[in-house]
Amino acid sequence: MKMDKSKYDADGNLKNGKKTDHYKGGEVCSVGMYVDGEKEGLWKFYFKNGKLQSTGKYKLDKLAGSWKWYRENGELMQTGSFDSEEKKSGKWKRYYPNGTLMDEGEFTAGKKIGEWKQYDKLGELKKKSHYKGSRRQS
Repeated sequence: MKMDKSKYDADGNLKNGKKTDHYKGGEVCSVGMYVDGEKEGLWKFYFKNGKLQSTGKYKLDKLAGSWKWYRENGELMQTGSFDSEEKKSGKWKRYYPNGTLMDEGEFTAGKKIGEWKQYDKLGELKKKSHYKGSRRQS
């Protein structure tokens, strides 16, 4: 049986406690907690330039709850949440590089539902779509 090396420390013990990983050049890559080899609680991931890349929670080594992703310049890129099966859930928003809202809508079990709105780079509403289980309705 193959051992999942990411769950174990250099001594072969399950990872526990706060863990900081680094890029080869020494810059911080990620910071978070392990409980019995599983990512747990709040985690932060960083670009090599030191700016925050993403932040969110893990539960039993799975993405859980609200997450935020950023661009290398620090601008917000996307927000969203995950359910207990790591599927997109709840309200999601994406942003243009200029910070203007690109689109927004809801997911249930990883599928688009309800009304989704798309905006142009100036923030003007350009399109509304309706979804039922990721199938666009007219």
